[in-house]
Parts: sequence; C-alpha cells; structure tokens
Amino acid sequence: MIRWLEEESGEGRFESVFFRNDENEGELIVYADSSNPDYRECSERCVEAFNALPEAAVREICGQLAACAEEGGLDEADGLSDPQDILRYCWFAALYVDMAGAEDEVGYVVEGEGDWGEPVGFAVKGDRVTYVGSDYLEAMENPY
Repeated sequence: MIRWLEEESGEGRFESVFFRNDENEGELIVYADSSNPDYRECSERCVEAFNALPEAAVREICGQLAACAEEGGLDEADGLSDPQDILRYCWFAALYVDMAGAEDEVGYVVEGEGDWGEPVGFAVKGDRVTYVGSDYLEAMENPY
C-alpha cells in the first residue's frame, strides 16, 4: 500500500481513495517516526484507516472545513449545497502517523491547504475526528 521513498526518514507515498492533492490526484505523502521500530506497521494501519473513513466522518471533516473556509473569507463557502463541495477549494499533501507503537489505537493528522490562503488539516483517533482547522499539528499526541 505504501511505497517507501526514504526508509531512514520514514517517508513514503500512498494513494488516497477520497481526498485529493494540489494536482487533483490521489497520491499523498506519509510521514512516520522511523526511530520507532513499528513505524511501517503503524503507517500501514493509519493509511488503511484513512482510506476507510466512514462517510459520517468525511462529512464531519468537510463541514468543519467549510466553516474554516467561511472564517477565512472564501466567498464560495456560503453557497455550498453539500459540505463535501468544500473539497473543490482545498487539497491535502501529507498524512502524519501519530502512534507510539503498533498496539496503539490508530491516530494520524492530515495536512492540506485551502484556496482561502490558510493551511488546514484534521486529526483522527480511531474512527473519531478529533480536530479540524489550521492548528492540526498541535493535535498530535506523539509528534516526532
């Protein structure tokens, strides 16, 4: 699932089934703490969970992204008929693995940007969306 680019730095690429990058493609980067002996297993579990996000979680993320866009001054955010339409105005680049070990509950943070000129992202723990907004990296419990 993950194509590892630099094993020493814990960087790889994977295909997102739903969220798109800035070129409207599905390839995103995954970053993991390579000093963690379980980083490969943790990364695979996170990518698998990310690609299997329940529709309710995706709708929650999109609704909160739309609120961020409105606060950020994106005029188009007012007229969205479906919260998922916000994805036309933002894109994602990377998934950061947020797990201390393979036995931990899956946790990750996804980084992106919006047409309203702000970085934006979201954090997920298990199947729960725990944060959506511009301070997404601060939501990590196990930063590296």
